Amino acid sequence: MRVYLHLTQNTEPVPFDYQSSLVGAFHKWLGNNEIHDDISLYSLSWLSHGVAGKNGLDFPNGSTFYVSAPYRDLLKKMIDGIFQGQDIRWGMQVREVVLQPTPEFGDSRRFLVQSPVLIKRNRVDGDGQQYFFPSDEESNGYLTETMQHKLSKAGLAHNIEVMFDPEYQNPKTKKIRYNKIDIKGTLCPIIVKGEPEAVSFAWDVGVGNSTGIGFGAVR
Repeated sequence: MRVYLHLTQNTEPVPFDYQSSLVGAFHKWLGNNEIHDDISLYSLSWLSHGVAGKNGLDFPNGSTFYVSAPYRDLLKKMIDGIFQGQDIRWGMQVREVVLQPTPEFGDSRRFLVQSPVLIKRNRVDGDGQQYFFPSDEESNGYLTETMQHKLSKAGLAHNIEVMFDPEYQNPKTKKIRYNKIDIKGTLCPIIVKGEPEAVSFAWDVGVGNSTGIGFGAVR
């Protein structure tokens, strides 16, 4: 299921590296929970309709972002939290909540991405992490591996294959600063193949790493 949160316009500039504040609002609405440090079986998007300015982003007509998960109880708990406090930051508040059931896509679907897809693995020498992009031959294997791990965590034994769209001509690498760390992801459509329940699961949880902090949200 997906919950779209329609927000009021901002009253002060929204910083370009705002994502940690959205994540903070999400966990505030959930209250005490055990999912913060676990593998993310949910997906948070970025804010939409932003206009870039010198000091940050402006949302003169408000904005929308969404949270997706295969667990209704999780999303219901979040919605209950929103009704206890709609504020996010920068003067923006949740003005409307819209629910969308998880669609049925069949056994194959090409998804557009709403936020950059992050693929990361620890370096063999232990010196930090390495990022992977569509040009790296390991990338599709890692995307599939991560999704298989999430399916297993959810108790679903489904076959699935996840890949960057090989026919897309213009993948873009985007650098994002999150909690003072520079992270590189890719804006490129994603193809998911597998059993229908697994393809719908990918729509719910997003693709790649760190979907719980705003990477790999699909639409």
